[in-house]
Amino acid sequence: MTTQHPEDSAQSAVTLRAALRSLPPYKPGKSAAASDVVQYKLSSNENPYPPLPSVLDAVNQVSPEMNLYPDMTCQAVTQAVAQRWGVEPSSVSFGSGSVEVASQIIRAVCEEGDEVVFAWRSFEAYPILAGLAGATAVKVPLDENERHDLPAMAAAITERTKVVLVCTPNNPTGTSVGTDELHEFMAQVPSNVLVVVDEAYVHFNVDPDAARGIDFFREYPNVVVLHTFSKAYGLAGLRIGYAIAPAHVSAALRAVAIPFGVTNLAQQAALASLAAESEIEERITALVEQRDHVHRGLAEQGWDVPESQANFVWLRTGAKTQEAEEIFSRHGVIVRAFGDEGIRVSIGSPAGNQAFLVAAQEVLDLVRGTSSTAGAAGAQGTPAASDTRNGG
Repeated sequence: MTTQHPEDSAQSAVTLRAALRSLPPYKPGKSAAASDVVQYKLSSNENPYPPLPSVLDAVNQVSPEMNLYPDMTCQAVTQAVAQRWGVEPSSVSFGSGSVEVASQIIRAVCEEGDEVVFAWRSFEAYPILAGLAGATAVKVPLDENERHDLPAMAAAITERTKVVLVCTPNNPTGTSVGTDELHEFMAQVPSNVLVVVDEAYVHFNVDPDAARGIDFFREYPNVVVLHTFSKAYGLAGLRIGYAIAPAHVSAALRAVAIPFGVTNLAQQAALASLAAESEIEERITALVEQRDHVHRGLAEQGWDVPESQANFVWLRTGAKTQEAEEIFSRHGVIVRAFGDEGIRVSIGSPAGNQAFLVAAQEVLDLVRGTSSTAGAAGAQGTPAASDTRNGG
């Protein structure tokens, strides 16, 4: 199911915002369909681990209170996050997932016609959030290595730019921004432009040279950091994320936030997760090991895969993307296809990852044009040029 564009009805005189017609639809990762084949959903970057027992206990303790409104100020979890990062509680604000907090930022900062700059391809919600706020989305292409082209992004800033979104690790390519290059970028950004470092996948980033948003928040007065409990903490179904921002910005985010937008169940689950950091870290380590295993397997097959610092990998399938998605589906592997660009595959259970690798060999044959079902050769530069094997 995808988001549908609103259409004026001949049955009604009600008019809708013209901006809605130009919004790109958000396409969530597909769910597994009924099949005789074992299905592995690797399309939504979900954590394959179930909630920790302590998290379930915390949720169960407050579930009888579902008839009551939650704490609108998220006071307890605000204090916990502030302590976790060594910041003032006044710098922490919450929303129903980090995408909602990103929406708060754009709505709080942008007037009609202002600009929001971000890399592309990046998180699919960015142009939607900009459009809903009446702002103009300015997409700056990634470089040839699927990384943020920060010099080009700096050059794209104009007098109308109010927000720059830096997704690191980047969704869907998995590449991260380095510390030095982000400092160089910040030196070129006007002080009245808010730079949002979206770190939804930061817990999986083991690159020692990677930029850490919290360090930039402490150094620059125009930096906001976004975090979520959906990925590493495995609370995607409860919807809770937060911003660390200058106090006056956090106050503005709370002002535009949906009242009671973060449920008590989500707040208590987040608190329990923060109290179980060591167990969460064990799971993160296991997922990173699986990611590296998948990356090695793809490289051995002949794929040229960007180095991912997230919980997914990116395959450059080009014009063969839709056919490749069908091959994965036949193998019971549900992936996320992006037009004629590529496919993002989440790191799942070991069994799911192995099923993906088996299917990936067949997809590589398709992209290279050596599959019995393939037509012309696939997109140039997709497989590693030095490896022409068809076998696994």
